Amino acid sequence: MALKIFNTLGGQKETFEPLTPGRVHMYVCGVTVYDSAHLGHCRFLITFDVIYRYLRFLGFDVNYVRNFTDVDDKIIKRANEENASCEAITERYIGEFHQDSGALGLLAPTIEPRATAHIAEIVEMIKRLEAQGLAYRVDGDVFFSVAGFGDYGKLSRKNIDELEAGARVEVDERKRSPLDFALWKSSKPGEPTWESPWGHGRPGWHIECSAMSTKYLGQPFDIHGGGRDLIFPHHENEIAQSEGAYGRPLARFWLHNGFLNINQEKMSKSLGNFFTIREILDDFDPAALRHYFLSSHYRSPMDFSKDGLNEAARATDRIIETLDRVNYWAGYGAPVVADPAVIESFRAEMDDDFNTPRALALIFDEVRSLNRLLDGKKSKGIEERGAALGAICDTLGLLRDGYADRKKQRFLKKTNITIEQIKEFIDLRDQARAAKNWQEADRIRDQLAANGIVLEDTVQGTMWKVK
Repeated sequence: MALKIFNTLGGQKETFEPLTPGRVHMYVCGVTVYDSAHLGHCRFLITFDVIYRYLRFLGFDVNYVRNFTDVDDKIIKRANEENASCEAITERYIGEFHQDSGALGLLAPTIEPRATAHIAEIVEMIKRLEAQGLAYRVDGDVFFSVAGFGDYGKLSRKNIDELEAGARVEVDERKRSPLDFALWKSSKPGEPTWESPWGHGRPGWHIECSAMSTKYLGQPFDIHGGGRDLIFPHHENEIAQSEGAYGRPLARFWLHNGFLNINQEKMSKSLGNFFTIREILDDFDPAALRHYFLSSHYRSPMDFSKDGLNEAARATDRIIETLDRVNYWAGYGAPVVADPAVIESFRAEMDDDFNTPRALALIFDEVRSLNRLLDGKKSKGIEERGAALGAICDTLGLLRDGYADRKKQRFLKKTNITIEQIKEFIDLRDQARAAKNWQEADRIRDQLAANGIVLEDTVQGTMWKVK
């Protein structure tokens, strides 16, 4: 069994073998920190978190680098609007991003470099490009000469002549070609600036990732990832810069997740059709949100809907309840070895380009089987299969401590019911049961159920959960 990954560079699935046996070097383009992270960001974050987790599950030591773009036109614009420094803006949104990441249960990358901490590396790479004849100066700006890089367009499969006619590029008459892009931008009033051989200025966007990935992972490295919208021009330009500077490939595998759409349009801040991560987490558990994204293959586009999220929440409830049933049946005893057949089935699905929809289907096959066994009081294999189910869910990041408590807190936040009121109802029901007033006890239970609260009588007393 071998892991096969769809490589955007080759346009097909290829067997994955890292350059260094047992060790994977992976770079993923992170967020530009000028605003709150939205669900479009959430999709790429969860996609590459699962890939990171699965590579570790396979036994690889993964060096995972995910950057922050903390100098950019959008950051400068926001700072000017708020009469604040760029640093104040970026610190605020990096802090917010880390809060969102923690809430989502993302594993921390090995390194989270910031562009502004790597100006020296950026300047050095631009100097190398100048020496290779691939960069030229104009009035304190430095541009990359696309015509000098023969493989330009190999990732996006775009024809240079067509690109010149059409234009997802900045119009600047000073450039030799409309495709040429900025490596260094001369300083302007009110902008952050650094010294360089070309005068005071700041780096262009694309060169930042080239410099940071090469510093921490070398060149070439194993996997470069990001959203599909980054294929062109960002990743195409990264390839041109890095390979132009060092004369060797930048990355072997290029992975891109599909768009998250609303009403068939890409979710983005510029279109104003987005939800922030924290807005959604007010109403949905992080595990349900993760389940929702994993229900589609990472390369496929998704059309966002709260109905779909509600369905994912119900499905997640069922998984958690099944695992709780298994643990309760087993008495929360010593860990057992996970059923190898179930684990191998999971590997077979995930080794096919991280096929999470098929992995989720396997999870629900196991959920149904385990519940049948538990309902029939058949003990053979329950603990081993339950352990396998838990291991799979943990690898996908679906298991988080405090799931039931978070569900209660969201419920209480949306209703006018307090924990104290629920406890009062439970006490009244206990009193009715002690007096053998079963009709009153049932009335209280039904009244709570009508308000979305389910009571469970256990040896530890009456417990409550959200319906």
